[in-house]
Amino acid sequence: MNTEAPASAAPPDDPYVWLEDVTGDKALAWVRERNAESKKALEGDLAFKTLEADLLAILDSDEKIPYVDKQGEYYYNFWKDKNHQRGLWRRTTLAEYRKDEPQWETVLDLDALNKAEGENWVWHGADCLRPKEQDAPYVRCLIALSRGGADADVTREFDLSTRQFVKDGFFRPEAKGGLGWIDEDTVYVFTDFGDGTMTSSGYPRIVKEWKRGTPMQDAKVVYEGTDGDMYIAAYRDHTRGYERDFVSRTIAFYNDELYLRGKDGKLVRIDAPNSVNKGAYRDLLTFELREPWSVGGKDYAAGSLLAARLDDYLAGKREMQVVFAPDERSSLAGFGATKDYFFINVLEDVKNRIYLVKPGKDGWTREPLPGVPEFGTVGISAIDDEESNDYFLTVTDYVTPTSLMIGTLGEGKPQPLKQLPAFFDANNLAITQQFATSKDGTKVPYFMVADKAIEKNGKNPTLLYGYGGFEVSLTPGYNAGVGRGWLSQGGVYVVANIRGGGEYGPRWHQAALKRNRLRAYEDFAAVAEDLIAKKITSPKHLGIQGGSNGGLLMGNMTVLYPQLFGAVVCQVPLLDMKRYHKLLAGASWMAEYGDPDKPEEWEFIKAFSPYQNVKPEVDYPPVLFTTSTRDDRVHPGHARKMMAKMKEQEHDVVYYENIEGGHGGAADNRQLAHMQALAYTFLKQKLFVKD
Repeated sequence: MNTEAPASAAPPDDPYVWLEDVTGDKALAWVRERNAESKKALEGDLAFKTLEADLLAILDSDEKIPYVDKQGEYYYNFWKDKNHQRGLWRRTTLAEYRKDEPQWETVLDLDALNKAEGENWVWHGADCLRPKEQDAPYVRCLIALSRGGADADVTREFDLSTRQFVKDGFFRPEAKGGLGWIDEDTVYVFTDFGDGTMTSSGYPRIVKEWKRGTPMQDAKVVYEGTDGDMYIAAYRDHTRGYERDFVSRTIAFYNDELYLRGKDGKLVRIDAPNSVNKGAYRDLLTFELREPWSVGGKDYAAGSLLAARLDDYLAGKREMQVVFAPDERSSLAGFGATKDYFFINVLEDVKNRIYLVKPGKDGWTREPLPGVPEFGTVGISAIDDEESNDYFLTVTDYVTPTSLMIGTLGEGKPQPLKQLPAFFDANNLAITQQFATSKDGTKVPYFMVADKAIEKNGKNPTLLYGYGGFEVSLTPGYNAGVGRGWLSQGGVYVVANIRGGGEYGPRWHQAALKRNRLRAYEDFAAVAEDLIAKKITSPKHLGIQGGSNGGLLMGNMTVLYPQLFGAVVCQVPLLDMKRYHKLLAGASWMAEYGDPDKPEEWEFIKAFSPYQNVKPEVDYPPVLFTTSTRDDRVHPGHARKMMAKMKEQEHDVVYYENIEGGHGGAADNRQLAHMQALAYTFLKQKLFVKD
């Protein structure tokens, strides 16, 4: 576990820097004291245990949809329930999966593994090697396991035929990084090889080609980045007939280079701007534009998806085809392919639309996928992009339990396959989409879930959720925890699609970068003010919640707009923006926020650094801070220091730190139910009050 900045190195203006010592005795003693206080304040609530039990029952339910991934003849699923807190990796056939109660074959029992090894492993996924022959079974996998849910993990080779880890197989020690298959005896490895091999962001700087039976340290260097890069990696595209190797150099978010690696080991850079997200599929190169691009004598707008023939492009031709072009109300949410079709997923005013697209003499044409609902969040994925045109479709919204459908592109509408049960009564609830006007006149969409007969008297307890960063879109989804913990209690739930997110593509994100960061907070405040103006709620009854970058949002709403809110839940947050780039993965986010070490950039960063801006004389709303000791992405010191500072200033603050959980805050269902119950109990105590 990383520890940082002992008290002896404390900046003169930061008396709480000792709390950055993640596992230091003094810091953990402080954490235990704060946890005891929050336990008394929140767990002592008469309704807490019942709520926690109900939330755990939802998380442990056997009626959840077991989402699967096809590999060979089997469909694999990772499953958690009350008897398998860390989870089962299991598989079944499609014929079985179609049944209401499929028969599953356990491949790996993580709880049993933890017991046998005396560990606290958390599942991080499996990468299984595609066999050379189309009908051959999958045999070898690389399984990633994390201690307590941290980003750092180990990778171990696993044999599907014996369902055992391979003795003396590929093994990558605990670090941030990974392994990826080249062939059955060769992998790409990018990890911590020792001093000087990780970037300043704490990610791999070197990628190697590693042969079975040789020491990892002696593996052949494929590419070495610089200390200032973010992440170096490599991978093989195993598509039959199009096998190719690529090296990716991520310099920062939205700034990367892609290299094609030849059989001789030489690298050829894909000649496109670093802001373009570059990919390859069969004989095509794809380009997702984050900025306008003039190429081949033509201009293309930011947010477009372009395609070109790979061989032609490498030969110098720049004949681009437009697969998708955005407008003011739409953006690309994703794209993919089956054996014979391409598809795109488009957000139109934050509502998904799925289209089949195909190249033609006059460019790419598109037609809607039949059977897709008009409202809600819709996701599509190919079941096997080489062997069939089959696809899975997920459909969800805030009050409709998620459904999983199966279909075949070109053969009519998808058919129902699995349905999540209703975990709360939504019969009297309605979803509406509305727009608030931000400070600069921008229309900001938001979704509201409320009783159909809501009385607009300003007294409705309302929870406003937001994120607003890294081009992440918040779309409607069935959240049984929100339903049980908030909506079923009579609360109103609102999600704000503020700038910084990706709801309207790159432009929506870029509008709130660096010196324009305050726009995201102005947008969020505009939504709050709109709810108050429409008398949905009032500051006394309006609470807000967010985590990670959304935790930074919560911190800034607290210190910049304290008059608007009655309670704040601030989860795994960034808060000290003067030191964020020196803590764990913080340096990797400077493209989003800026560099505090540059005086000209600190001038605008300090305006959205809650830790520097909190004041003793201001009346702030009550705040609950939550974080995880095992979070090795956003340092727990952010929440610790903000709590300590606000507590000393005698503000109304509560703090809880989970020992496990990583950046997600919880390592298993019990921990997650506990964290959710803390938040909803806190919000109910503060917002369900009489005028």
